[in-house]
Amino acid sequence: MSEAAALIAQGKVRDIYEAGEDRLLLVVSDRISTYDVVHPTPIPDKGKVLTGLTAFWFDKTADICPNHLISYTDVPEEHRGRAMLVERLEMVPVECVVRGYITGSGWKDYHATGAVCGIELPAGLRESEQLPEPIFTPATKAEVGDHDENVDFDRAAEIVRDRELLEELRRLSIEVYRRGAAHARERGIILADTKFEFGRRSDGTLVLGDEAMTPDSSRFWPADGYEAGRSQPSFDKQYVRDWASASGWDKSPPAPELPEEVVERTRALYVEAYERIAGEPFERWLERS
Repeated sequence: MSEAAALIAQGKVRDIYEAGEDRLLLVVSDRISTYDVVHPTPIPDKGKVLTGLTAFWFDKTADICPNHLISYTDVPEEHRGRAMLVERLEMVPVECVVRGYITGSGWKDYHATGAVCGIELPAGLRESEQLPEPIFTPATKAEVGDHDENVDFDRAAEIVRDRELLEELRRLSIEVYRRGAAHARERGIILADTKFEFGRRSDGTLVLGDEAMTPDSSRFWPADGYEAGRSQPSFDKQYVRDWASASGWDKSPPAPELPEEVVERTRALYVEAYERIAGEPFERWLERS
């Protein structure tokens, strides 16, 4: 693939280009967002970490669900390491969130109501505690600058207009999450929660798309030192969220510049997440891609 065609969409992190009738080029930038607002300061190599981890997980979960990756090498030279040539799919209009631990917005909802997305949970759970079983808690997809909204299963089924489809998405999401969580735990990382996006081929086949179990779409906690009853240190953008919350920013656009030490620490956390999970130096991904 000698060059990318026209830019057709731009998300908070990804740029999507035409790449033929049935293909797209996904280029993952170094942009970082918190509270659904993009900060003006990039995180160097972030896009390459996300792409490398997604390629790793796609390979590791392909027997559970096909994915949209065609190639990460047949891409324009200027995007090597941060781009994937992928199938063009009809994307399902909900985010498929799986939670294995009670944290984030799930913890807030549970603390207020005893439930998350309509799922009643045992009484007395502590913050960051592992749930008896992973739960499927879908969310609406927000436009850039808007906030994703957690919804219950019935509302999500209305959005996709196919309850059986959503039931299959729940099954696939939880199975892929279990595979990822088990591998991450072997590498000293707790995969607390994650979100997936799925699409359909023209023949109706469900396909895992976008990204998979990255520091942008997941909460990664170090297993050593994990203790329920408090928030956890993490290998994901929670570090930036925490800084943003403490900065006095009101979480509405524009987002503030990130200090140099926050940028450096965030890059280090992302790279460490890649190296732990993939079991190889980050440079190996850069060489291979």
